[in-house]
Amino acid sequence: MLQALTSAVRHHPRARLLVVVTAVTDDPSLPADVLDLLAHSATAEIVLAPLTPTEVSRVAAARGVLLHPSMAESLWRHTGGRPRPVVHLLTEVPSATWARFDPELPAPAAVAAAVRAALGRCSPAARALAEAAAVLGPGIAARDVARLAGVEDDPLPALDEAHTAGLVEFGPRGLTEVGPRDPLVRAAILATMGRAAAAEAHRRAAELTEDPARRLRLLVAASPVPDPAVADRLDSLAAEHAAEGAWATAASLLHDASRLTDDQVLRGSRLTRAVDASIGAGDVYAAAALVPEVESLRETPLRNAVLGYLAIVRGRAVEAESRLRRAWTLVNTEREPEVAAQICQRYVLHALLRCRGEELLTWADRAIALAGPDSPAAVEAAAIRGLGLAGTGRVREAMRDYAELGDRVPHGAQALRVVLARGWLNVVVDAIDDARADLASAVPTTYLGGSTRISLWARAWLARARFLAGEWDDALRTVREAEPLLERSGIVLAAPLLHWTAVAVHALRGEWEEAESTLRRCEAGPQDYEWMRVASCLARAHLAEARADSAGVLRALHPLTQSWAGGSIDEPGHWPWHDLYAHALVVEGRHAEADTFLRRHERLADDRESASTRARLAAARGRLLGAQGDHVGATQAFERALDTLETLPLRYDRARVLFAYGQTLRRAGKRRRADAVISTSREIFVSLGAATCVARCDRELKAGGMHVVRSARQAGGLTPQEEAVAELVARGLSNREVAAELFLATKTVQYHLTRVYAKLGVRSRAELAARRSSSGDVTVPSIRQEIE
Repeated sequence: MLQALTSAVRHHPRARLLVVVTAVTDDPSLPADVLDLLAHSATAEIVLAPLTPTEVSRVAAARGVLLHPSMAESLWRHTGGRPRPVVHLLTEVPSATWARFDPELPAPAAVAAAVRAALGRCSPAARALAEAAAVLGPGIAARDVARLAGVEDDPLPALDEAHTAGLVEFGPRGLTEVGPRDPLVRAAILATMGRAAAAEAHRRAAELTEDPARRLRLLVAASPVPDPAVADRLDSLAAEHAAEGAWATAASLLHDASRLTDDQVLRGSRLTRAVDASIGAGDVYAAAALVPEVESLRETPLRNAVLGYLAIVRGRAVEAESRLRRAWTLVNTEREPEVAAQICQRYVLHALLRCRGEELLTWADRAIALAGPDSPAAVEAAAIRGLGLAGTGRVREAMRDYAELGDRVPHGAQALRVVLARGWLNVVVDAIDDARADLASAVPTTYLGGSTRISLWARAWLARARFLAGEWDDALRTVREAEPLLERSGIVLAAPLLHWTAVAVHALRGEWEEAESTLRRCEAGPQDYEWMRVASCLARAHLAEARADSAGVLRALHPLTQSWAGGSIDEPGHWPWHDLYAHALVVEGRHAEADTFLRRHERLADDRESASTRARLAAARGRLLGAQGDHVGATQAFERALDTLETLPLRYDRARVLFAYGQTLRRAGKRRRADAVISTSREIFVSLGAATCVARCDRELKAGGMHVVRSARQAGGLTPQEEAVAELVARGLSNREVAAELFLATKTVQYHLTRVYAKLGVRSRAELAARRSSSGDVTVPSIRQEIE
């Protein structure tokens, strides 16, 4: 039939005939001549990629099954993203399975039937090899598979037979490595073997393997009933991995240990520790799946500490505070020093996110004293302790501590925590090159079994460092790469920090829809951590400033002036909001408030020796002095800001200062000097791709009137400032917004607008907008073309 259809298509190319043929090209049962025919006859070929985990989740939702991201990823890995087995499993597997922690997924009935038939056609040796490969799993040396199968003398014929039957697959090293064809085939083979035979095979495999961790895994698979000896060994191995910060591995081992534990109290303790390790690894959804079981256990300090930890990574500050306080009340520090140290370490993280440096230091010192300096809890507390020092103004002491801690913890997953914190601190102290190197090295977790939370924080601060350095494409790419990890981990805590940078880039590039949609993922409210709220406020302020909405900037940042926003939120270099707020106060004409606000933060910046903060605040001071008519003082302040930035790789900050300087010079009547300064600012903005800022520079240059070629529109008699006012009004800005954008008084804007109406013969803003639209204004998209 296929041959006939192919001939029809070939011999009747103009016939109204469409033939659509689908084939799974890696299906071993597909005849070679069919593949050859398809390859030579197809007039168009569409290769369908496997589903992504997100698409798997959507397929499930369409069938009434809600999968949390980690479960969707498990189903994706199990099926390879192939739609048919995904749909079959969603239909065949009981709905309760999808809410469990790390369930053992079967093969779809159709796959199981095909595998049973293939095994039935195999010789005893080939079947034994296929079963051995299923027991041992992927990526195993062929000699080990042959040894378990009992066909060591001449395994190649049997391997070829099993491979041809679609039961096994050779690894990238060819014949030296073999495993089951895929997870579905493996599950089907194990099911066909039966529980008893599979358990016996796992026991024999455990006796043959030399790797302690693999041996324990095989023994777990072979143990349908509690086995205290194996459980104890799993617990010990989990402790070793936890000491190295390999929390994902520790979580899996502890969960297995709890399943094999008969004693109810010990079983509950191990299960609780498994949840704690899952949170440490960043698998919040897996941890949450076990919460009902943990909450059913008797109340202990450890249980409350773990539930508090889960509340922390979910961003639930009030719940975390309550859980941790209860844990600390219950714990006996003399009888349970390790649990007490763990509670202290959770308080360290809690205080960091509350931006309370002094509290952080208190709890960190307690954790180290209780557990000893080399314990996992103490190392994690020490890694964060430096940020507490920096949050209380002791930056140099923090840098010394990180140098010593880096020497003491030079490698492993725990070292990533130290490197992350050091990179974060480097952002604070303007050591951007060092920050990028540290943070990039703290991103990976897979090969170390480390923490998703650490990786997400590293990516968030890396994006910030790249933004500050003017590497905006790299900053956006860093955010995009982190988003799937953020979604499947459930670590809500990291979202505002990560998306803050993306909102800023999109807004400055005039990508308003992207900026708005990203801002929605950056939301944080009064019940959230201060850390989250600050990042959310800054994202809103960036968007408002890009729109020349100074009142919007003040609304966005006003929460940071309230009593809850103390501690490190005000420390120079940590959260750069002070200059944004001061500039907006000046533009809104609130000069006395701006002066009072600036004086306080200028003193703090000088005391902390924060170069970037001093430069930003000096520019705000220059704008204030210019607005007050002190043009000499304004010039000195701006020049001081530029001199400070000269040695720092902060390109965007330099362009911002130059732009504000140019506006102030133009208002002082120094148009030629203003033209030169704003032109320099424009060049930097063009190099950054900041289309919004380039457009603002163009309006300033036009308003200044220097080097402006009179267009047909200007032939009507508009002056450069009238031209600039008309353009902004036509875009829908109010007089107040135009005044803020052009750094003019509102009355001046109204004066120019009245003259524009008279000269152009229009009577309303709507008529002006229509007139400008028909004449073809320069827009952000056209500027973006220039940038590209």
